[in-house]
Amino acid sequence: MRRRVLVARLDSAGDVLLAGPAVRAIAAGDHGDSPNDVVLLCGPQGAAAGRLLPGVADVVTWSAPWIVDPAPDATPELIAELQDSVEALEVDEAVILTSFHQSPLPLALLLRLSGVRRISGASVDYAGSLLDVRIRPGEDFPEDQPEAERALGIAEAAGYALPDGDDGRLQVTPRPDPSELRDLVGEGPYVVVHPGAAVPARAWPPLHHAAAVELLTAAGFRVVVTGGPGETGLTSTVAGPEGRDLGGRTDLDTLGTVLAGATVVITGNTGPAHLAAAVGTPVVCLFSPVVPAVRWAPYKVPVELLGDQDAACALTRARICPVQGHPCLSNVSPEDVVDAVLRLGSGISSLGSRRSIGRSDGRRQTRGKQ
Repeated sequence: MRRRVLVARLDSAGDVLLAGPAVRAIAAGDHGDSPNDVVLLCGPQGAAAGRLLPGVADVVTWSAPWIVDPAPDATPELIAELQDSVEALEVDEAVILTSFHQSPLPLALLLRLSGVRRISGASVDYAGSLLDVRIRPGEDFPEDQPEAERALGIAEAAGYALPDGDDGRLQVTPRPDPSELRDLVGEGPYVVVHPGAAVPARAWPPLHHAAAVELLTAAGFRVVVTGGPGETGLTSTVAGPEGRDLGGRTDLDTLGTVLAGATVVITGNTGPAHLAAAVGTPVVCLFSPVVPAVRWAPYKVPVELLGDQDAACALTRARICPVQGHPCLSNVSPEDVVDAVLRLGSGISSLGSRRSIGRSDGRRQTRGKQ
């Protein structure tokens, strides 16, 4: 009998993409039984990514006042909006996916009050009656693991595993053939440069990007520059006269197809890095260490990780760099980026790079739960 399971990931597009393997495990059903209908509960920034995930039957959007920035007021009306949606869905259970610094308990309380009978999540704090399956981070459930594997571990503790043949890579629904976007990207192979970042602390300087585009063009690469509607000034600066500027011309779905057609994607530790991984394209990742690379680097694709991972800003989760001059990224030169592109193209990795982050088989050991 098909069951309806609510899977919650309330953060940004990149977070939702990293939840993909867990979603597929839950959609596959309980240890090989009939498949489940997965309803994905997302924040407004993650909903578009949620609609791209295989295994998702429906997406519900809600702005959690402890997640969204700027936060909406925690009013009775906002809470009622969630409860009405959940009650109308008639879900059988919920699996709450969180990062190491987040608690599932606020959402678990609201879901419990909405009538959800079985709720699973990972919580350092005592959960009382809020979680039926509580995974306690520790030796059996380490915090320093790729975010996709953390989510999959929560799903497995709830009773779900990836089906045979699924290696646990990130995936999105089948993309159109990149050749269908020839009018957008032009003719011939290309490298994508995505200079934007969700927060300033994760952004490589615009003029560094522009210089890299010039050097790549001089080295014989054709460069396509991508960005959102609010980043057209940035993409115009970075593309210059040589690059192809697609700033403001791609939604997330179209961007996925553009990235799928690229030989390499150059971007920061932001959503498009995970979208590139989901379409299987190698990534030169200008990774600011404000969050740990072991958790948040592009997953299970060839990666060149650039940036000082031991810088003073490491693990601060800062949105604005706390160090004068933003040295963790600004000290990466445009020449460094070109060299990384060449290494990825040749299959030769630098000593400081991570060629592929994540287990090769998509399987995990059974995690402790309470």
